Amino acid sequence: MTDFVADADRALLERNGLADFDALWNLQLDAVDEPNTSGGGWSRVFRLDCEGQGFYLKRQSNYLTRTLHSPLGEPSFAREFRNIQRYQQLGIPALEAAFFGERKVPGERRAILMTRALDGWNDLDSLLAQWPQLTEQQQQAIVLACGQLARQLHALRQVHGCFYPKHIFLQADGDAYRAQLIDLEKTRPLLLGQRDRVKDLEPLLRRAHVWSETEVRALLAAYLDQPHDSALVSAWLERLNGRRTHKETR
Repeated sequence: MTDFVADADRALLERNGLADFDALWNLQLDAVDEPNTSGGGWSRVFRLDCEGQGFYLKRQSNYLTRTLHSPLGEPSFAREFRNIQRYQQLGIPALEAAFFGERKVPGERRAILMTRALDGWNDLDSLLAQWPQLTEQQQQAIVLACGQLARQLHALRQVHGCFYPKHIFLQADGDAYRAQLIDLEKTRPLLLGQRDRVKDLEPLLRRAHVWSETEVRALLAAYLDQPHDSALVSAWLERLNGRRTHKETR
């Protein structure tokens, strides 16, 4: 079976004997989380540092998901790897894969997905936790970056499916911020127009509870490319608030 090894990482992995499925599967590392389990399978994430380059090595066994691509089931990493490649082809800022491979052994389907660590970036969750300590300029730049990222995502007809603060990573770039996405397992094509877009955006606003209405309007203004006080921004704010109220009171 042919494994994927990113051109940019191939030499590094080969020098360290890690451009190989079995080597990565058997590598002893400390896990960064508790294992996810489902249907008798498991999935786990490890940190790997190699010659100053950080990676997240994810391994799973019999952790399967059914999709149109594979109705009988496939490792969930296979779907995420395809989505990573699609985002790269479309130019949507997102995490990058360094290695992907699958193996079938007696009674077991294994998969490995290794991505470059986003060292030097901060997830939006951690920035929201320190929101009052940020300058007004930083706050505005972060909100703007999130709105522009969502706009680019949906303009390219993609729904993230888990558009949560912990999946949005930001890095200061002068007075502005750059933003990108992780956790692409649930990404799918945008099919239902505004309904899909509202459904994708609302979880972010529900979790970013420290944002004022002014900041939410600023995000929507960037997302819609409209003035903050436009009727379109107001209409979207009303619809998003309606969905948020519905979700919170269910």
